[in-house]
Amino acid sequence: MLQINTKKVRSILKALNDVRVLGLIVFGVVVLLVTWNTVKVLQQNYGLQKQEAELRQRNELQKLKNENLKLSNTYFETNQYLELTARRQFGKGAEGEKLYLVPKEVALSQTIDLPKEEEAVLDEEEEKSKSKLQRNIDDWLDFILNREKSS
Repeated sequence: MLQINTKKVRSILKALNDVRVLGLIVFGVVVLLVTWNTVKVLQQNYGLQKQEAELRQRNELQKLKNENLKLSNTYFETNQYLELTARRQFGKGAEGEKLYLVPKEVALSQTIDLPKEEEAVLDEEEEKSKSKLQRNIDDWLDFILNREKSS
């Protein structure tokens, strides 16, 4: 066995002494290096293109924001905005309009009391304790019968 291995080694060394074999090996190494370099360059170009696209999108978004701000500024300069702001902040009205001041007690008597947080938490816990199928059925019944969420 040792003799077979030495024969193989001798034949390999003899082949390496041949210029054509050495040329093929050098050519193979050069091809691998060029391929490796090309792959790195392609990967770098892909990363740069991604970065460029992201920067273009940010630039476009900023342009849209600037345009939106310009439109807002022109709206703030209109008489319509000034009139609405005066009505809201100073209680002013246009000519011929009547302003009615409603006492707070009267306005609050027409409102609906919101459920307390404790009741809402209990309702949520009760809702969570139901199975998914039961919640789905209840939601569909509420939708079909056009009613508020069932408790």
